[in-house]
Amino acid sequence: MRISTAESLVMEALWRASPRAADQIAAEIASDQAWTEATVKSLLNRLLTKGAIAAERDGRRYLYRPLIERSDYIHAESRGLVDRLFEGRLAPLVAHFSARETLSPDDVAELKRLIEEIDDGR
Repeated sequence: MRISTAESLVMEALWRASPRAADQIAAEIASDQAWTEATVKSLLNRLLTKGAIAAERDGRRYLYRPLIERSDYIHAESRGLVDRLFEGRLAPLVAHFSARETLSPDDVAELKRLIEEIDDGR
């Protein structure tokens, strides 16, 4: 399932707290994006069509909740990025960022820790 950048902002709001009504989601994210509540409702409808969220009637409104876990979404998106741009390999991704961005000492220490965990797990 492909979720657009705009849709992902709605999903983030739902992952933070759900179930939520469209007006609650709009109150949280719409002003930062210069969106109207109608825009948020359109995004909610797109997400419903994709099966990413569910809606339940609550009086005169609907309450929305995510059907996919944030961790699953992050995994699919990051896997897609690595596959598209780095031939499915993580090392070239890290090399790319380290060549273009300054890694902090904390970043380097965390990468070393992760590599040790991977080596210890084998």
